[in-house]
Amino acid sequence: MTRTWTDRKALFLFAALASMGLAGCATNKEKLLTHGDATMLDIWERETGGSRNGGQAARQLLDARQTLRRPLTNADVQAAPTENAAYTRTAQNEIYRQFHRLPNPDLVMYVFPHLAGTDPVPVPGYSTVFPLYQRVQYAMPGERVEGY
Repeated sequence: MTRTWTDRKALFLFAALASMGLAGCATNKEKLLTHGDATMLDIWERETGGSRNGGQAARQLLDARQTLRRPLTNADVQAAPTENAAYTRTAQNEIYRQFHRLPNPDLVMYVFPHLAGTDPVPVPGYSTVFPLYQRVQYAMPGERVEGY
């Protein structure tokens, strides 16, 4: 039986994958992942500013934090009480709710006269009222500004 070109191609592809897989297993762990005499504790303390050789790393961390800090401007100091007042509990906030109830309209349903029960008993027509939503929903502070 003669082999076709596609059979040779599949055989070549299989041989290439097998040789790459075997070559990956031929490396040595010590050669691939070299390490010195430092323990994990030594590395941790050096990188996080611990007691051993960590003075420079701790100083760099402190310098980076200092650059992120900024002094408060006079406008920030003036605006802080008014911004915080909305979240502070006072007697007025307790009277005027921060989380207002959202409207839940009532639906009126008319039930036509009908017969009910195992022994058909006539029931006269009547109207009933039920809320549109099952649960009470609340708005976030400042979400709704119109009156209720």
